[in-house]
Formats: sequence, C-alpha cells, structure tokens
Amino acid sequence: MNDLNALFRKRIGITGHEKLTFDKLDEILDKTARTIPFENLSIMASHLSDINKENVVNKVLVRNEGGLCYELNTALYFFLMENDFDVSLVRGVIYNQGWMTIGRTHVVILLNHEGQTYLVDTGFGGNLPLKPVPLKGEVVISRNGEFRIKREVTDHGDHILELKLKHKDLDWKMGYAFDSSIHVGNVVELNEIQTIIRENPQSPFNKHPLITRLTNSGNITLTDTSFTQWENGKMTKEEIDGTRFKELMKQYFNR
Repeated sequence: MNDLNALFRKRIGITGHEKLTFDKLDEILDKTARTIPFENLSIMASHLSDINKENVVNKVLVRNEGGLCYELNTALYFFLMENDFDVSLVRGVIYNQGWMTIGRTHVVILLNHEGQTYLVDTGFGGNLPLKPVPLKGEVVISRNGEFRIKREVTDHGDHILELKLKHKDLDWKMGYAFDSSIHVGNVVELNEIQTIIRENPQSPFNKHPLITRLTNSGNITLTDTSFTQWENGKMTKEEIDGTRFKELMKQYFNR
C-alpha cells in the first residue's frame, strides 16, 4: 500500500511532517475541496473498481482523479484516521426538491473531539461545509456559506444538514439527512452504494458526465454540454461540445 498520509498531503498541498490538530481541519477541508474534484467520470466510463482502501487510494491519490462521496469521504476518513482523529463513516439520504428515492447513498464522516461530535463532508459537490459542523446545532460560517445541523428523526436518519450557500440561497435549505447511530463497519459496504449509483434509473450520476470543484473565488462545474463558473457571486455559463469538454478538462482539472 502506498503511504496514504504522504500522498494525501501532497495532493492537497500541505507539508508532510506537520502534526494535524482539530484547528487545522478548516484548512484541510478547504484545500481538499479545491484540489480533489467531485466527479462521476468513472461511473460514466464504467471504469469501476471495488470500494476498498487500496483502490480508493489508487484512484484519488495515485492517479489523482476525483470521485463521488463514497470515494472522497472514504479517502479523507482514512487520512484523518492516520492522523489520530476519532472518525467514523455514516450514510444518509440527499434532499433535492424531495428526498431521493435510491436510499442511503450519501456517505459522510462523523468526528469526535473533546466530547463533541462534528460532521465532516468533502463529497457534496459545490455544497461543501468547509469546516466541521457540530451536531448540537451551532451555525458554522465558511467562505462559501452557512451550515448547521438539526436533530430531527425521519425515515432517513436522526439529523439533517441544512445550508445557506453564499450568493445563491436567501433561506436555509435541506441538504441531506443522516443517521449518526449506524456506522459503516467496513468500507466494502459502500460497494452497495456504487452499484446503486451506477445501475439505478433514479440515480442522478449515471446520465451525463459531471466534474466540479471549488476555486479560490467560487466553483467550476463541467458537463458534456456546459461549463459553469461562479466567481465572487457572478455566474458565467458556456455551452460546449466534446472537443471543448476535453480542452476544459485539461485546463481546469489536469486530466
């Protein structure tokens, strides 16, 4: 196995020997969101590997690709474990004008620190909380918006992440529900999620290629038909073809 700790630090651009503390997590999450894209390209190309530690490390940290939540948060989970954080993975259900019908396919990290539990998520596209979000309800403000967690028991879990994205949302909206009490025992369980994402007709990620990451001043999103940039609250959108798609992939995602 490659040295996950060194590879992750190299990928996001932090020094290889610095001890990571809880206070450093804001920087880790911000750098991860800017360097490791949220993408479904392997789903679209059917280049899939089983979800396990070695394959996730190879994909995200050796081949320098991105991934979906079950890959990105799994990579971050292993990195945080290597750096002595008390973390676990849990599953949730995305809310998008209604609860998604494909089940608990969102994967997030819970982190315990000094008697408190926090949500950590680097696998939610452009909607990422760039700081740990406490489960007991305080509002967290990062450069891309405000985030909070509401304790509410539903069919989908016992907590709900709510968000208000900068420049985009005037009011709080629901992001996803998750169950804090049911931990993923082994990451191989996440193969079930990959199968659903790949095969279910209701999956949002098996129709068109999508790759997105945060930037210093907003975010960029590339699909097979468009390239959208948010920069300091202003959106520009370019309609594209396949040739332009490849050019933009190389220019903005080094691929």
